[in-house]
Amino acid sequence: MNERAGGQRPPLNEKLRRALSPTGNTGDAIFRAAMFAVALLMVLIVMAMILALASHSRLSIRQFGFGFLTNREWNPIKDQFGALAFIYGTIVSSLIALVISVPLSLGIAIFLVEQAPHYLSRPITFLVELLAAIPSVVYGVWGIFVLAPFLRVHVDPQLARWFGWLPLFQGPITGIGLLTGGIILAIMVTPIISAVVRDVLSAVPNTQREAALALGATKWETTLVVLVNGAPGIAGAVILGLGRAIGETMAVTMVIGNRPEISLSLFQPSYTLASVIANEFTEATADIYLSSLIELGLILFFVTFVVNAIARLLVWRVTRKTAGVGMAA
Repeated sequence: MNERAGGQRPPLNEKLRRALSPTGNTGDAIFRAAMFAVALLMVLIVMAMILALASHSRLSIRQFGFGFLTNREWNPIKDQFGALAFIYGTIVSSLIALVISVPLSLGIAIFLVEQAPHYLSRPITFLVELLAAIPSVVYGVWGIFVLAPFLRVHVDPQLARWFGWLPLFQGPITGIGLLTGGIILAIMVTPIISAVVRDVLSAVPNTQREAALALGATKWETTLVVLVNGAPGIAGAVILGLGRAIGETMAVTMVIGNRPEISLSLFQPSYTLASVIANEFTEATADIYLSSLIELGLILFFVTFVVNAIARLLVWRVTRKTAGVGMAA
């Protein structure tokens, strides 16, 4: 006490201020410089990837221009290349995945955060997250030998029977096509969406739940209040799952059929941007062929980058909002 009163030992907050200040010791300066260099390295790597893809796809961009995005023909023999069929397959398979996975992910997250007891939530959380650790090629093998035959025998005929009047469920049934690829993607993105939604719901302050219960709301109505408060973060989780679905390669390649066609039927084979790059890159001998594949990679890179950026912004928005509410409380 006497040493502190005499000024011989600075207070603890003064020590922390000096350690964190820009005029701190040499070790702090080295550490800050090293962390800045690592962050800058990541930015440079991303910029280098964009420049490399743009440079190697100049031949395709110069020859086809904007028509590359609107042309559906992909014929390497005639040097005719268009990305529309692949963009269509990527979008439709990803939307099918979201239609299936979003309700499942929301249900899983709500149960784990709002309903499940502590001794049950941990093992279920572990099992759900375990799905994200399974390699995509394993999903593809399972899709070929288990999912596709099951859909061909039990699911697709019933869909054609009851909804055959819709163009979505017409045509020959083989078990390989857009529907199978979308279901595989749904299984793969469910752990990602549910994990982010679980974190978003957990970040909602308990004062929101207590206020709803104090006003006489039921447990279900309280859950709706929590969902409304976490809506931006939930939207970010969905978009983050969409980004994963758009960029998935191996599992979709093994079950989607790999045919560059545009068809309204979900039973028909299709192709995705990632799949065509993986399948045909080793066969691209002509310069224009290789340049077109690299341009597909550039398109896929920008789409994935934008989708993930939007997701991160939405999640950041909800976390900042809840942090402000917590500080105010």
